[in-house]
Amino acid sequence: MAAPLGYDLTVQQLIPGYASLARLAVALLAASQRASLPGASVLVAGCGTGAELVEARSQRPDWQLRAIDPSAEMLAEAQQRLGPASEGINWQQTTVEGLEAQSCFAGALSVLVLQSLPDDGTKLAFLTALARSLEPGGQLVLVDLMAPDRSPLQAQVEAAWLGFQRASGLTADTEELEALTHGLHPIGRARLTALVNAAGFGDPARIFQALGYEGFLLQRLG
Repeated sequence: MAAPLGYDLTVQQLIPGYASLARLAVALLAASQRASLPGASVLVAGCGTGAELVEARSQRPDWQLRAIDPSAEMLAEAQQRLGPASEGINWQQTTVEGLEAQSCFAGALSVLVLQSLPDDGTKLAFLTALARSLEPGGQLVLVDLMAPDRSPLQAQVEAAWLGFQRASGLTADTEELEALTHGLHPIGRARLTALVNAAGFGDPARIFQALGYEGFLLQRLG
């Protein structure tokens, strides 16, 4: 993967709308019934270099944040990026499954994580752990690359993505792009709905789309 220091710039050049994703995700969660309460506990699953955490500190400095990521390098970059604002955040090098949280959080954010997990039970385990970590009625903002619909216009969409990258000045080398765009496991809308329902969420409500990238708002049932 691209070094954390250049990760955000590369992803902004790779993904349309990425620069606004963290702001949108935090604003959506902040408008939910449970996470809107003062001092709500919020989980950032796969916090990466901290984009969602920066926005959370800006929009909702009262939130009690738990930031997790399996990469020590990413956690260190996120802590450095936030500077003094990193104080008070509960940082853990772990996965959602390893966290073993039970109804702890009013809301959660997961941006560009599910896409990297194979659909061999691993996606379901991740989503189930997220649902389990939320209070009943708690919400999750999920953003990922999705499998394309069958369409005669799909070739044009893919060409537009390459054009967007060139126009954005994407300069990442081949190895970096391979790490960011390959080895992913996107799924379609129907499969996502089946998985989130099995995990304990209601049907996903789409709140963002830019070419193949889509964002969804999910609510834990019960």
